[in-house]
Amino acid sequence: MAEIKVPELAESITEGTIAQWLKQPGETVEKGEFIVELETDKVNVEVISEEAGVVQEHLAQEGDTVEVGQVIAIVGEGSGESAAAAPKTEAPAQSEEPAKSEAPATMEANEKAPAIEEQSSTDRTIASPAARKLAREKGIDLAAISPVDPMGRVRVQDVEAHGSKPAAASAPAAKAEAPKASAPSSDEESGRIVREKMSRRRQTIAKRLLEVRQSTAMLTTFNEIDMTNVMALRSRKKDKFQQDHDGTRLGFMSFFTKAVTAALKKYPYVNAELDGTDLLLKQFYDVGIAVSTEEGLVVPIVRDTDKKNFAEIEESIADLAKKARDKKLSIADMTGGSFTITNGGVFGSLMSTPILNGTQVGILGMHTIQKRPVAIGDSIEIRPMMYVALSYDHRVIDGSDSVGFLKMVKELIENPEDLLLES
Repeated sequence: MAEIKVPELAESITEGTIAQWLKQPGETVEKGEFIVELETDKVNVEVISEEAGVVQEHLAQEGDTVEVGQVIAIVGEGSGESAAAAPKTEAPAQSEEPAKSEAPATMEANEKAPAIEEQSSTDRTIASPAARKLAREKGIDLAAISPVDPMGRVRVQDVEAHGSKPAAASAPAAKAEAPKASAPSSDEESGRIVREKMSRRRQTIAKRLLEVRQSTAMLTTFNEIDMTNVMALRSRKKDKFQQDHDGTRLGFMSFFTKAVTAALKKYPYVNAELDGTDLLLKQFYDVGIAVSTEEGLVVPIVRDTDKKNFAEIEESIADLAKKARDKKLSIADMTGGSFTITNGGVFGSLMSTPILNGTQVGILGMHTIQKRPVAIGDSIEIRPMMYVALSYDHRVIDGSDSVGFLKMVKELIENPEDLLLES
């Protein structure tokens, strides 16, 4: 017999939520096979079984909060096939017993059969992890959903469509749970308000953003960048760049990442961290790139940006973005960053004040490129301009350093050839 425990997740993570059981009681599990998916504050983690055998019992249910080291399942010896066959071999043949004595047992078995069949049909339902999560939050039985997919796979859209239908009058479970629930407001009853439980990750994002606002002296300084030269350089080089680097596209993020790295070298306090009354001046350059996903904003880290060229940075960003969209990011991908870049411009944001990321003391906000009339010498020209913002912790960074940092980023982007000298 083996115990399935919540593994060590990360230094700052002590608990998680059971998102989905991948193996049900009675099913066979091989050594090293995934048995449960945990949702943590940062990423989803799949836990493996250290022993082969049969899942005997779940000690926690989907949606439960569990702590590191807690036993959440028991795996025993045997196989799923033998476990299923066991009841048949245990029943002794008693031909001498009257037929009447067999009748109650037969009736009892018949009464239990529908429940077993219903559980099996639910377990066999094919659904994406996101669909299972949404169904769990809305209290919807996956087996009751009619998927649009011809292969029978339940998607998020199917769960949402099912949830918008009026509840069936014959659903006994809903009636049984109704008295326990708090009385809904009249707006909820009329459908004017839809109550939705926040995911664990969204709750964590909200909590940490509030902590940052309350525990730092955050200020934001702004500047604007003339994107003419970098856009022209990118236009000239992007085809050859893509050809030379196996299809990797040349974007603006590599230019900004290199510019930020150069500015961090000149203004080391922007690359620092406050630890009580001590300043930790980091001698490495691991830049976080904010990525928007269905479950919220995540910030995977591009390591050693001072040692990477443009192609390596673009490849790293593309790989991390794909892993974020596919929910394949590991905790190692998201810890240890020293500075963050967020690009609200991809959504059309013209200007914003980004919030600091965790214990970092600086974050750069990029915004949409917009053509505006600009004074060039004694004439007015239409130029592609971008507002940039640097939010910083004023306890660590003085105004002169923050302005100088942002000004250096501006100058390097406006003169992109200079970035080659910084590489």
